Amino acid sequence: MATKSATAPSRTAARSAYAGILTTLSEGSVNKHFDPYTEIDWDAPEWAVVPNDPRWILPADTDPLGAHPWYLALPESRKIEIGMWRQANIAKVGLQFEEVLIGGVMNYLFAVVPNGSAEFRYLNHEVAEEVNHTLMFQEMVNRIGADVPGMSKFMKAVGPLVPLLGRYFPTTFFVAVLAGEEPIDHVQKQVLRAGEDVHPIMRDVMRIHIAEEARHIAFAHEYLRHRVPKLGRAQRGTLSLAYPLIMFIACDLIVKPPRSLFREFDIPLSIRRELFWRSPEARARRRDFFGEARMLAADIGLMNPAAKLAWRLLRIDGPRSRYRGEPVRSRA
Repeated sequence: MATKSATAPSRTAARSAYAGILTTLSEGSVNKHFDPYTEIDWDAPEWAVVPNDPRWILPADTDPLGAHPWYLALPESRKIEIGMWRQANIAKVGLQFEEVLIGGVMNYLFAVVPNGSAEFRYLNHEVAEEVNHTLMFQEMVNRIGADVPGMSKFMKAVGPLVPLLGRYFPTTFFVAVLAGEEPIDHVQKQVLRAGEDVHPIMRDVMRIHIAEEARHIAFAHEYLRHRVPKLGRAQRGTLSLAYPLIMFIACDLIVKPPRSLFREFDIPLSIRRELFWRSPEARARRRDFFGEARMLAADIGLMNPAAKLAWRLLRIDGPRSRYRGEPVRSRA
């Protein structure tokens, strides 16, 4: 009986602490949020998309295709053309991922969240922000003017099924949310930290997205910290193996350019295979995406021996971040 009486207050304290974090995140959404049609002056002259603007050339420091000898040997006009298409497609993938995320969150809110839960308020704030992100990304695609597909045909076929995870397997769903958000956030921070001379559309869209995604990623981390320890042993064991697999699959779907890019510009498919993910440099770059995900897995008890083997077999193992937002240190 003493164990039970000691456990009940600790569970109450944990619920209270979790609710307090969500209240802070909700207040952050109220006090600091962005509307893409008031924060961005889309019709300002400096935002104009004009022919032969070298700021669309893919940055060699942060884009693997931009650093490849094949791309570097192209005429400037061709580099710009490929760069505009690639950046527009990245934005399209981002908005499609946000649409899948919104569907899953609404399924979770509709079927799982009880009255009085702090999750209800925060997640509705998050959905409102994600809707603005879809508008922002699509406006960027429209301004660039490239008719890009975004995700692969396979993902477009299975995408409508993913939101069902929010209702029936919410813990798995929020792992998938992190799997999509972490690589995008990592790449965008790299570009801004590198100080690349990119077009203002890219620069300001990334700044807004990073600022609000910080809250969304924080929620997913806190949700998993709160929920995973309550799962049964079998569920935790299954999730520990699913976790790296979801990271691996989502990274491919979001980061790897579609084959249509390579067909459109006659880029050898061997370059696609080399950059995603056959070369040692490419595999190291992919590992870097998941330092925070590995940190979280260890913190919530999902880094058991079998899970460690799964991370290693998928070639996405590596050091854990010491804190959220830690930059990747340059390798010797």
